[in-house]
Parts: sequence; structure tokens; C-alpha cells
Amino acid sequence: MKQKKTILTDNSKLVMESLAQSGCDVFIGYPITPANLLYKYATQRFSVVQDAPDEITTLQWMSGYSATGHIPVTATSFPGFALMLESLNMAYMMELPMVAILVQRLGPSTGTATAGAQGDLALLNGMISGGHALPVFCLSNAVDCWEIPNKAAKIAAEFRTPVVILTSKEMMMSLNSFDMGKLKKLSPVERKFYESDEPFVPYKPQKNLVPEFLPLGNNKHRVRITSSTHDTKGILQHSTPEALGNTVRLNEKIVKNAKKYSFYELDEQESDTIIVSYDATAEAAREAVGMIREKGKKVSLLICKTMIPVLEEYIKILNKYKKIVIAEENLTGQFRKILFGTHGKEGVTGVNAIGRMISPDDIAKEVK
Repeated sequence: MKQKKTILTDNSKLVMESLAQSGCDVFIGYPITPANLLYKYATQRFSVVQDAPDEITTLQWMSGYSATGHIPVTATSFPGFALMLESLNMAYMMELPMVAILVQRLGPSTGTATAGAQGDLALLNGMISGGHALPVFCLSNAVDCWEIPNKAAKIAAEFRTPVVILTSKEMMMSLNSFDMGKLKKLSPVERKFYESDEPFVPYKPQKNLVPEFLPLGNNKHRVRITSSTHDTKGILQHSTPEALGNTVRLNEKIVKNAKKYSFYELDEQESDTIIVSYDATAEAAREAVGMIREKGKKVSLLICKTMIPVLEEYIKILNKYKKIVIAEENLTGQFRKILFGTHGKEGVTGVNAIGRMISPDDIAKEVK
């Protein structure tokens, strides 16, 4: 590992290998561009691979596997993800761990399958009915493609929740020369199942607000799993205090445990300006920072990797700066609006584009 081992690869290989080494053992998918390479490599690395007839079936099958103790994975793009939303809500309510990889492409609708974009963050921010938070992590370089899937699998299992990995066409399909010596050894997910002789209460929260898990099919306890409003025993309720309290807990367990999955990259200087970015545009932002600093101007950089829920650390960091430049490949500035509202904030500007990647020059010009 001390010697460089440079190879030519795409990041889809790193993501799938990471998830396989992390203990994810089932891949279910329906082919869609630009997630095809993830699908291809999954067939080589997962012990169980199933070709679903459509994306709705994909999530239903994933829920079944998850309920029996597996950590299933799928990969799709916006048209497929849109069909998965109802079933993702179902898995969220049932508290089933799984990983969904969303490879962004140009929309709306089917858009242009072979053009990249960063247009799906606003959808993810409201994908759970009621505005509940579901963990969303974003990949910003090849190292992230190795390390973050491992973390995503662990978060899914620890907090009994679906997790979304947000990425894009360029991040998944572009060939890169990469030094394999940069990759850390990964540890697999350690699953913990309910072991007590006492009757199993499927939605009774622990101190971290997460219920213990017991797979369907065990020979000791009855397990209830439901996607309707329910009490701690999994009994359907209309709007009793216990059932509504359980619904509130679903959001709180994600938001209140966010410090355990606060992933970001911060490169600060004594400056009044900071550049913020994520996904493929983060690479342009890093290069722009280098260009600006070479000319003698100080500037800071924040690369966000935990996208949802929005971390308190982000707001604390950004409040220190007079000028905030947020670079993202979409028309409306989706992350900018999530951070600062529809009408924005004085000093906050964006670098945006559709149908093309944002260049380091684009970002540097906005800072100037």
C-alpha cells in the first residue's frame, strides 16, 4: 500500500466494491442510463443479484430482503427513482435498512440520459411525505466513492433506515487514472439483532431513538412490520398519541443523530469568501480554489458530503463569511435554496449551469 498502484478505472467499480466489502449482499435493479455500470459491476460482486421488471418491484423486493436481515442495494436515475418514491416511504416507515444510489442526469422527465446534472437534490429534500429527513450522502471524488458507501451501509443498519447515495453521470462513468494506494481498508457492517427472551416490541426505541431489529423468519419471536401509522408494537393506529409519537420519532432519530454522519471537507483561510460545492462540481471548486490562491487571494472551501439533513455545522461555518459562492450544476440553485431559503441571503451567490459541467474558471470569475 506504500507504493503507488495507478490504474485506469471508473468510480462505479469503487462504489460497488465498497458496498460488497461493507456487507451489502443483495443487488436488485432495473437498467437505466447513467447507472448501468453500477448494475454491471454489481452482477460481478454481489452474492444475490435480481433483475426486477420495473423500479417499483425493485424497492418491494428490497424491502423483503431487508426485512429478513439483508442490506440490499439498488442504483437508478431520476425516472426510476421517481417510481421508487412510494416504496422508499414504505421502507422508511417500516424502518428497513437499504442503500439506493441515485445517479443524476439532465431532466425534467426523461431529459437527456447521456448528459449529467445535479438536479435531484430538491426532490430528495422532500421525498418523505411530511417532510421527514432521510440520510443523503454525496460523492465528490474517487476516495469518497470508496469510503462513503461503506459509511452509508453502516448508517442504514445502525439507524434502521434507507439511505440514498447521490452522485452523477460524470462521477460514475468517467474514466480516471487513480492511485489504489489511497484506498483505506474497509470494515464490514456489524449487524446486531434482538437477543432477549422477553417478547419483541418491533418499534420500541432505544436511547438513540432507534428500535432493535429482528429479522422475519426467526423461530423465537413474532415480528410485525407495517408501513401504516402504528404504535410501538406495530399495531395500526389512526392518530393515537403513541402512534403519532412514533411517527415523530422517525424524523428525530435521523436529525438528532446527525453528528454521527457529518461528512464534509473544509479548507479554511482567513478570508471573507468561501466556495461551497458538492458532487462532480466539487472537483472544479477544488481547482478554482487553487487558481485563486496562486494569484495571491485568500479563499475558503466547503465540500458537502452529508446533504440531508442539513448539518448545523454548515450554517455555523457559513455564518463566518460575508461572501458565499455555491456552485452546483442546476438551473435554480437547489442547495443554495435549501441552505438560505427561496429568497436567499445578502452575500450569497451561485454558479449554475444546465447541460454542461461548471468549470473552475466559472467559479473563479464569480469569486472575483
